[in-house]
Amino acid sequence: MIPKISISDYSYDLDEGRIAKYPLPERDSSKLLVYRDGTVSESVFRNLPSVLAAQLPAVETPAANPVETPAHPIMIFNDTKVVPARLHFRRSSGAHIEIFCLEPVAPAEYVSAFAAVGSCRWKCVVGNAKRWKDDVLDFFNPEGAQNVSEMALKAKLIDREGQTATVEFSWETPVPFSQVLDTCGRVPIPPYLNRDTEAIDLERYQTLYARYRGSVAAPTAGLHFTDRVLQGIRDEGIDMENVCLHVGAGTFLPVKTDDVSEHPMHREAIVIKLPLLRKLAAPHGPVISVGTTSIRTLESLYYLGVSCIEKGAPEPVGQWAPYEREYPYTTSGALQALVAWLEARGEQELRTSTRIIIVPGFRFRIADMLVTNFHQSESTLLLLVSAFVGGDWRTIYDYALAHDFRFLSYGDSSLLVRADK
Repeated sequence: MIPKISISDYSYDLDEGRIAKYPLPERDSSKLLVYRDGTVSESVFRNLPSVLAAQLPAVETPAANPVETPAHPIMIFNDTKVVPARLHFRRSSGAHIEIFCLEPVAPAEYVSAFAAVGSCRWKCVVGNAKRWKDDVLDFFNPEGAQNVSEMALKAKLIDREGQTATVEFSWETPVPFSQVLDTCGRVPIPPYLNRDTEAIDLERYQTLYARYRGSVAAPTAGLHFTDRVLQGIRDEGIDMENVCLHVGAGTFLPVKTDDVSEHPMHREAIVIKLPLLRKLAAPHGPVISVGTTSIRTLESLYYLGVSCIEKGAPEPVGQWAPYEREYPYTTSGALQALVAWLEARGEQELRTSTRIIIVPGFRFRIADMLVTNFHQSESTLLLLVSAFVGGDWRTIYDYALAHDFRFLSYGDSSLLVRADK
């Protein structure tokens, strides 16, 4: 049953001064809140490897068969890469129009869309949209970026749908759209920072391990990781794996209806490699998700496996699929079905999409721990945190507010242990 949840029950007061407008000089110098079974403590993010070790069961080789591989914990990162997806255009009348690229339409696959030469279509959020009629817009270059004029970048409105629009971009220089964005676009930092993109954002609004371009927002839990933290995690015997969810602008959109069931989630593209699916389908240690995007990807896998069992193929995960009925399949059974489907086709990775929303009442099947930042009031991300800690989100946020934690994308971090672990 789709849960009836009032978003106003997930509200807290956050002064403007508590929002971290800029990152700290060192990524891993942020504070780290640790929550387990109603108890809160704090540390510094660079201590995450030892903090994790204290929360995890010891990894031991089974005495009965010392050759057997021990069930190591697995830490899952989202290796998506933020693209400079904000583009500025100007009408012949002089009005400025900002276009924020969300996801490709034609070509519909990210790799093909970024490789497109000459033209492509994207679903976008359009600022100042009421002032854009049917005219073709010219790129506006207020900062004097080089190699822009010869591209002759233009934007044409194809159609509108709710808060988004389909826009066709065209350009004359024979270069891929990825290069167009690199030359003309700006990094889309969150609107709640209330400032323009600056040079520091080009480096710091990107994780160290970002690899596959496609996100319009950073998976911000990963912004704290440094090489020394990553090495420390390896030294603790924790396996490190990647998934890829391209973060859409839906992460910025507030819940505008009091009844959460009326809030639409945007589709987001995900990629999961076969070796990781095999590892998750087999016996393994606790799974630590780095960020809400990683956990949404992981928890979508069960429902992809269910569609393999019931329909013969993994279908994109709907927003309310986890709540619509009871599922009789084990997690390992669903994942094994997904593995078998890929192996039968000789595929090494699964490319699909998810609209999954995680709210109180959700049954977590894969993730045991979550590394995440502190999220906006009345947001879907706060609902996810509440679901993960069994509804005890106020204990966490009251502590963070009382102990000078920094909030939102460039803010401090937390390690949350699932309520039923």
